[in-house]
Amino acid sequence: MNNPYDTYKNNSVFTATKEELTAMLYDGAVRFCNQAIIAVENNDAGKANEMIQRTQAIIQEFRLTLDKKYEISLQLDALYEYMLHRLMQANVKKDLEILTAVRDDIRDMRDTWKEAIKLSRMSSAPTTKVLNN
Repeated sequence: MNNPYDTYKNNSVFTATKEELTAMLYDGAVRFCNQAIIAVENNDAGKANEMIQRTQAIIQEFRLTLDKKYEISLQLDALYEYMLHRLMQANVKKDLEILTAVRDDIRDMRDTWKEAIKLSRMSSAPTTKVLNN
């Protein structure tokens, strides 16, 4: 029997816009980074490695999908490359400070992305005029 939550989750992914999918990926990166932090705190090196690698995979996907014809893409690419480097360091050292810093950076980018989506929707929403008789 299908789990209703799994069905909802699958439907939300299949019906999401590109912008919403990007937000979901940011959410996933934050979640995996949080799980890596917990694993390091619990001295579970294998789980920490797995969660850091999942975070890295999302960041790498962001890098691969950048449209390099825009200046902001070049800046984002440098930021993503830096995050990947820091995640590698965190994985080798199982360093909570680095993981927390990267997680906070990803969270900030996610929040900025979600705000941009909201502003974009507000600016493209049809406006209604009030007519006075």
